[in-house]
Parts: sequence; structure tokens; C-alpha cells
Amino acid sequence: MILQLSNILPSTELLSELSWSWLIIAVPVAVCLCFINAPYGRYNSGIWGPLVNARLGWILMESPSVVIPLGVFIYVRGWESSAITILFCVWQIHYVHRAWVYPFRLARASSPMPIVLTCFGGIFNTINSSLHGVWLILFRDTVALVWTDYNTIIGLLLFVIGMIINVDSCSRLTCLKKEKPEGYSIPKGGMFRWISCPNYFGEIIQWFGWALLTWSFPGLTFAVWTLANLGPRARAHHRWYINNFVDYPPQRKALIPKFF
Repeated sequence: MILQLSNILPSTELLSELSWSWLIIAVPVAVCLCFINAPYGRYNSGIWGPLVNARLGWILMESPSVVIPLGVFIYVRGWESSAITILFCVWQIHYVHRAWVYPFRLARASSPMPIVLTCFGGIFNTINSSLHGVWLILFRDTVALVWTDYNTIIGLLLFVIGMIINVDSCSRLTCLKKEKPEGYSIPKGGMFRWISCPNYFGEIIQWFGWALLTWSFPGLTFAVWTLANLGPRARAHHRWYINNFVDYPPQRKALIPKFF
């Protein structure tokens, strides 16, 4: 007998417990990342084992976040619900770009990443997408977007603003790397006027916007994980710039603009 997917999915109680566990794990990870930088880019010391091309690494690492939601959308016949269709498109706009567009915009001189990091990233995206997928399957009949509610309007607005900041900042960094493939330069323009890592700032805003938009526990856990992962890295980047460029703009902050 072929089991129906609905018969093997966790209950809402188990989903809550899994989400809580996933949320709690983000705390020690954030603490560790304050002392150990994820070994890609400028922090790849070469001691983390075999490497993979940066473009291939990004594709492998991020693709689960495209494929799993697509499978869930088809399973729940998401096109029959305008709310689910909008949420699906919002999610996929980010991840199709991140998994299948952004890697091909990377400079050829981009440092390869350790295979182990690609695996960790793939595992994270698989767990994160699966939690969202289970949430959508369990609550597909009650998912709604009320355009008079603050969480829907503010959530979508934050997501759009965050993605614009993220894409613009990543594009500036990519162009800078192509101009100077042998090393690093001080990024300029956009929100780099105020902070060292606007690409991270934008992505954090995106996923807190997503948490508001979906009003879901998995959405909140993802937002917290994004902050836990990118916050320490932004701090490390900021210190690295200060230590390596004597003319680094002193008014820049690490992650949060001074005017906020």
C-alpha cells in the first residue's frame, strides 16, 4: 500500500516542537559564529577540506529552497488559493534569484568554498524549506492574506525593500570583484554609505518581513536564523575592513545604519 503524504506528516503539535527546537539551535550557532567565521570568501583558510567552485557550491546549497517549495505548491494545488500563490511567488522570487541567477553573476575570481560548507548550507535550506512546507500543508485551508492587516502590508513591504537592498548591494560587490579580481576594495554607493554589510541587512529585513507576512512559527524561526547567521558575519566583515583599510569610512556601522 502506498502511504499518502498526509498520513506521514507531523501533527501541528509536532511541527511546533520541531520549530521550537530549530529556533533554539540558532542561539549556540550565533554564539559560535561570533568566534569562528564561516569558511568561505575572505575567511577560507584552506583547512576545511576539499573545495568546490563557488558557482556550483551556491547552486547546490540553495537549490533545495527552490525545489522543495515547488513540490509542496504542486501537492497542495496552491494555484487554487490566491494567498498561497502570492506567498509561493514571493518566496521563489528570492530563491530562484539566489540559487539559479546570482551564482552566474559571481566573478570568475570568486574564491571556491569548502564542500563541507556547501553540505551544511544544503542541510539548512532543506530543513528550513521542509518546515515551511509542512506548515503550508497542515494549514493550507486557513492561509489567508488580509490586506487591511498591518502584518500583511508591513510584511510584504519589508520583504520588497529588503530584497531591493540585498540585490543592489550584492550587485555592487560583484562588480567590485570583477574590477579587482586579485583582492578586495572598499565598497561604495547604495547603503554602503552607512553600513559595511547592507546585503546582510537587506536579507535580514526580508525574512522578518516574511515572518510578518506569513504570521507563522517557521517564518519566525527563519528570521531568527538569518539574524543569527548574518549578524556575526557582518560584525566580522566590519572589523576586517577597518583592519585592512586605513581610509575606511569611520562613520560606517557594521549592520544597522546610524539613522535607525
